Amino acid sequence: MSWHASVLTLFPDMFPGPLGLSLAGRALRDGLWRLEPTDIRGFATDRHRTVDDTPAGGGAGMVMRPDVLDAAIAGVMPADDARPLIYLTPRGRLLDQAMVRGLAAGPGCVLLCGRYEGVDQRVIDARAMIELSIGDYVLSGGETAALVLLDACVRLLPGVMGAADSAAEESHGADGLLEYPHYTRPAEWQGRTIPDVLLSGHHAEIARWRRAESERITKERRPDLWARHEAKPAGAGGMDGRPAAA
Repeated sequence: MSWHASVLTLFPDMFPGPLGLSLAGRALRDGLWRLEPTDIRGFATDRHRTVDDTPAGGGAGMVMRPDVLDAAIAGVMPADDARPLIYLTPRGRLLDQAMVRGLAAGPGCVLLCGRYEGVDQRVIDARAMIELSIGDYVLSGGETAALVLLDACVRLLPGVMGAADSAAEESHGADGLLEYPHYTRPAEWQGRTIPDVLLSGHHAEIARWRRAESERITKERRPDLWARHEAKPAGAGGMDGRPAAA
């Protein structure tokens, strides 16, 4: 069966959006993965299709109702559904490449896109949702974050990318380093030349140069990643702390 993504949202027309283009779009049309956007308002019970209410204890904004969300989740997740249920929220654990690899190796995912001030905590607890964030900033809603997560997963599915080595050597790969610099023709551009080692044809020297550049760039730009790389046991970093799937 193909990798299956369900997205619960108030704006289903935002999907597939950019995921309908390029490699992800071709894979979607070829049946390598499935995308099922579902309108949460379809599970409201009043004639106004209300999905939110005022926050308990007072305060600004509105909160998404647990009864409506629970019905929406039940509508796309049968009892035996093995896919993880993920709530995209700025307070969630920061999404990283190890989590993406784990998700891509599974059957798919169900994504809840929050809006307003957020989601009633009771449905988060009752459904044991995984809370994930794509960065330390706040978006208008979870839809953009869902597109980011799905793009990161879909590109790793078998048959989506033409060259498997592209995923193995890119930033945030198995060793946690940032990617080395790339060059192509012309050999000289605006007085800048390609490093001689890349034109040498000596594959071992090229591999050593690329590794050294990855380490240098990671140390300079992301000391947090470098420290994690130095301390990380081999294979760590799955969704639940266990080793990520290969």
